[in-house]
Amino acid sequence: MTDNRRHILDMLASGKITAAEAERLLAALERPAGATVMSESDRAKYLRVLVDTVDPLEGPTKVNVRVPMQLLRAGVKLTGFIPSHAREQVNDALRKEGISFDINNITPQNLEDVVEQLRELTVDVNNDNTKVRVFCE
Repeated sequence: MTDNRRHILDMLASGKITAAEAERLLAALERPAGATVMSESDRAKYLRVLVDTVDPLEGPTKVNVRVPMQLLRAGVKLTGFIPSHAREQVNDALRKEGISFDINNITPQNLEDVVEQLRELTVDVNNDNTKVRVFCE
């Protein structure tokens, strides 16, 4: 066992990092030297939204949305073609909805950072009538 691997496992055992963080660090150790880009198989391919609900008036409803991450990546590349005044209008509309986000700051690289964080995303909402699940695969 290498010193780096042992150090990661020690940090996990002492509670300094989570199991998910340890897994990412161990995976990074296994990548070839100098490899900074994730392989295609390591990247999240889809953002999934599953909704299963029962409305007292409408009855049962099931929603299964699978958004390709490649669509998000392509969209970011296209933002460069949006005129600056239109981007400001989008930002204003987002702020009116309570979303503090500036689309001028989206780049392909920071999108990959967001997508990487989405890999760890799992949202589960359960109540008597509705079950919602959001995750990446």
